Amino acid sequence: MRKLLICIFSLMIAGNLFAQKTDETAIRAVMAKQVTDWNNGNIDAFMETYWKSDSLKFVGSKGVTYGWKNTLERYKKSYPDTTVMGKLQFDIQSVQILSNDYAFVLGKWFLKRTIGDIGGYYTLLFKKVEGKWVIALDHTS
Repeated sequence: MRKLLICIFSLMIAGNLFAQKTDETAIRAVMAKQVTDWNNGNIDAFMETYWKSDSLKFVGSKGVTYGWKNTLERYKKSYPDTTVMGKLQFDIQSVQILSNDYAFVLGKWFLKRTIGDIGGYYTLLFKKVEGKWVIALDHTS
């Protein structure tokens, strides 16, 4: 009986580790999609990785923007063309799966631009909505 319980417990741990790795891979794929969409100059596609909700929060140097639509408008106003957008790079420092439905990402961002390079750090709270990982909170500096 003891061996059976150890076996079941081991399988549960292995399954949990596999699920976490699968979630991390999915989150990294979302981040890669962001880079591709941004570098193609497509802010609308870039925003598809965010939670389409009034509860979305974006925190930047000018304060908090609430809601998906307002965040989209903020991006379009701040980055009106591909010259200002530049080419995006992410350096993901860590991905932490917090639960079945939430994950935390820490990293650096960098824009290579002809008008001057810029960069900083970001923290993201991902939420799983209808089986898909989306950004629910973005704090970028």
